[in-house]
Amino acid sequence: MDRQEYIEFILDHFNNPRNKGALDDPDMLVNGGNPGCGDVITLFVKLDEQDRIADIKFDGHGCTISMAAASLLTQMVRGKTLAEVQQMDYGKLIDTLGREVVQSRLRCATLAMDTLQGGAREYPSRKALGQKLIQPIVLAHTLLTE
Repeated sequence: MDRQEYIEFILDHFNNPRNKGALDDPDMLVNGGNPGCGDVITLFVKLDEQDRIADIKFDGHGCTISMAAASLLTQMVRGKTLAEVQQMDYGKLIDTLGREVVQSRLRCATLAMDTLQGGAREYPSRKALGQKLIQPIVLAHTLLTE
């Protein structure tokens, strides 16, 4: 794709986000934020018996790149185990969004992945205790002042 096609791809994910919303009774609810840009995201994850992502949704607000990346990420990780999510690198996500287009906004482009990987690292210890990983939903101004 050329630069304009990548921009159109990003705008499509921003204007028509995939998997935006909340899940009832998620196994994981994790928050992330990017104070430099004001982006805030909450990921809702439902896992199957093998800790594969059976369903995932996101909510939040932020710049075009962060919200488009969150939309794309939810499509990329469905069916993956938490271990596979932890092993993911930014390369495929960045290349799919258009490296040249998002290069100057990498923190925005990787916010959703960083948030999901943080939850994936923490979830096994919570599961061992018979708990879900549910972080309180954080208001935007709280993340921005931390």
